[in-house]
Amino acid sequence: MKKILFIIILLLTTTAGFAQYTQKWNEIYKRTEFYDSYGILQGYAKYNEVYKRLEYYDRYGKLLKTENYNNVYNRSETRDTYGGIQSTRNYNKVQDREEIRDNYGNIIGYKKWNEVYKRYDIYDGNSRLIGYYWWNAISNQWEYRQSGY
Repeated sequence: MKKILFIIILLLTTTAGFAQYTQKWNEIYKRTEFYDSYGILQGYAKYNEVYKRLEYYDRYGKLLKTENYNNVYNRSETRDTYGGIQSTRNYNKVQDREEIRDNYGNIIGYKKWNEVYKRYDIYDGNSRLIGYYWWNAISNQWEYRQSGY
């Protein structure tokens, strides 16, 4: 029994050690929180009902960027704290992926579902795998891992 318990604890701590970032829903504050691999809060995202947008904050509560959906262009727009567009996201039906473009319209990355591994693979603008999001059923949350880990 002690061996089985030890193996389970070892597996759980090993899995948690490889995770780069973890996002978790906080029911009390009604926000998504982002933690590093040591469990330290790095920032959070919260939906603003008044402005109908998602707002991202650092761990100290400073607004970093906002994200809202533009119905005219059928895309999601990320803006800096001054209101300038940083990037846009829209779904490319032909290539079956969500593309991220800079404010000039150049593709800087994309996200695509990987059916084999059951995860979202994240690619840079040169189609190199840079990381992936996977659902951790044990801790019941999405986790991000950089490729190579």
